[in-house]
Amino acid sequence: MSKYFFLTFLSSLLLQPLFVSAQIFDWEVGLTADRTVIRAQRIGATAQPAPTILYLAGLNGASGAADQLQSLLQRYAQLETQARPVNLIIIGVANPDNEAFSFPPQGDAYIENPVAHALWRWIGTHAPDLIIVENGDDSGFATAVQTEGIAGFGQLPVQLLSATNASLDYLLDSSALPTSPARVEFNRRISRTPQQLAAQLAESYGYDFSTPAYVPGMSVIGRLRLGATEAVAELISDYLGDVQVAVSNASVMAGQLVFAEFAERTGSAVALQLAIAAADLAFDAQGNPLEVAPMHNEMSDAFFMATPLLTKVGKLTGDPKYFEMAARHVNYMRNLLLRDNGLYRHSPEADVAWSRGNGFPALGLALTLSDLPQSHPAYGSILDAFVNHLQALRPHQDEDGMWHEVIDYPGSFAEITSTAMIGIAMKRGIDRGWLPANVYQAMLDKSWRAVSSRTSFDGEFINACTSTGKMTSLDAYLDRLAIFGRDDRAGGMVMNFAIEMAGIK
Repeated sequence: MSKYFFLTFLSSLLLQPLFVSAQIFDWEVGLTADRTVIRAQRIGATAQPAPTILYLAGLNGASGAADQLQSLLQRYAQLETQARPVNLIIIGVANPDNEAFSFPPQGDAYIENPVAHALWRWIGTHAPDLIIVENGDDSGFATAVQTEGIAGFGQLPVQLLSATNASLDYLLDSSALPTSPARVEFNRRISRTPQQLAAQLAESYGYDFSTPAYVPGMSVIGRLRLGATEAVAELISDYLGDVQVAVSNASVMAGQLVFAEFAERTGSAVALQLAIAAADLAFDAQGNPLEVAPMHNEMSDAFFMATPLLTKVGKLTGDPKYFEMAARHVNYMRNLLLRDNGLYRHSPEADVAWSRGNGFPALGLALTLSDLPQSHPAYGSILDAFVNHLQALRPHQDEDGMWHEVIDYPGSFAEITSTAMIGIAMKRGIDRGWLPANVYQAMLDKSWRAVSSRTSFDGEFINACTSTGKMTSLDAYLDRLAIFGRDDRAGGMVMNFAIEMAGIK
């Protein structure tokens, strides 16, 4: 080849228009009973907002429609001259193990009928404007979503898959597709400001502190942060009188944060004494620090259950022994539970990175750093522990912005309480300069959108893991009940996430 010919050939290549196909995003929809992962893929429209079409095939096991839809997806991604007018989602093999199921799903998610529950909740939270379903037995899916609505979002129109609607021409002609009722509800949810969402949750959570534990306590703290000081004073008045709090477990110890927060905001000496009495359980009769705060039960929950209370009492009393005990406690729990990948196992009983078992360290250390003096010798090491943990969590955030029931197990359900807890930690970390905004702000924004879309106007939530003690196997964590409805734990955590996002102290 002559030099002239080569240069001419090279020039012709350089003058060709460069084209890069659209990015295809992968999602893990859920797991079958045999732990097969159900997957979805998405290509976004060229401009947003745009209608969303979801193709659903393989409800009775793998079929030829999966290849047909994959081909459609690839051709749509490679459009060179025409804009993509719709968001395209495909679930090519919705029921890979051909499990028997029906819609709406029956039984407890995800212990019973896991595929039906996974499809129902996942599709609901993505609120397409149209679902195109492979022809055949759909176990009542089309009827259910068209008449009853899906996962609390509203009704969805359904078409049967055909040569016409499984074509590029159909997608290109769908720019004017009507907005579905489910998408209308989705948009209503995500349009709320953080302060609006916090106020809505405060209307129905935080009114019962008869058990002075952390689950109701987080909602009570949320109401305090929103300014309901007099109402909270009335709610806890018995404890400020002659009712003694028996701190019998870690959950109740963390519940004493209510009294510490109340004391900080009002100057109540009685509330402060209640908080001090709980914090003093970390010391022996002579006032010497224990090896680790009591009632930790070897669980990563203890990063939250004890440490923020200790540092808050240290801040309010000015006594450095509480800061030192907090640092001792953090060091003990890290040595016990930190995995090589930077995540925390829930307990030594099973090497499982449970969702809330990582939400507790993220939130607990954020609250701890908020009250620990920067001049304290342990501040740097605790800040490093916080930053390193958030760094380890980063690759496990899904495309929606959620973290999952087992953080690093593909297909486990997207869990709302842990995502809210990690969200609080990210927001506080960005605001206080612990985390770089250029890395974490986009992650935070995705988490906020995901949590708000999974929170109804009536204070119902999608996929809040039920109360969980020490489990002894991976399966035990994967099979925890995923609450769909009202939940006090989610109410408190999501309320505080909204308050944090609103910038309320």
